[in-house]
Amino acid sequence: MTDRWFVSDTHFGHENTCVKFKMPDGVTPLRPFANAQEMDEEMVSRWNSRVKPGDRVYHLGDVVINRKHLSTVGRCNGKKVLIKGNHDIFKLADYLPYFEDIRSYHVLPDESIIASHIPIARESFERFGFNVHGHTHANTLPDSRYICICVEHTNFAPIHWDELMQLVRERKELVDT
Repeated sequence: MTDRWFVSDTHFGHENTCVKFKMPDGVTPLRPFANAQEMDEEMVSRWNSRVKPGDRVYHLGDVVINRKHLSTVGRCNGKKVLIKGNHDIFKLADYLPYFEDIRSYHVLPDESIIASHIPIARESFERFGFNVHGHTHANTLPDSRYICICVEHTNFAPIHWDELMQLVRERKELVDT
């Protein structure tokens, strides 16, 4: 059986995510790694410990900052779909060796969920129940219909469909009350 996984904002090779950028407290490093190489190796290891080669992985954008690090995603298991992020600025041909499909968003009809990199406009909730997104890193939005799956929220690894659905069920209870 093919499992579905979701991940966002890996930023492979991006040194500043480890040494410059901070958590919302302004003090704690955004990512608990000494440098980008350590971060990349740990995220690839965590990814591959969960995802099997035949599984489907939806990457909600910001794969890398520098084109030379795209090969890192090639070391990650799974058949990957890229939902382009604001830092995914290279030609489509650069991504095609690593991704089976490239999209601007993905609708998950199972639960009326839209997956995007940047959170959708609030008005779009008339059509979609929840927005699984990236982009905001350690920050969250003050609306339980937004579910951020940046690696800072997922222990630096993809999350399984079942985990995502559990988050949706928990958030649905908040919305319904």
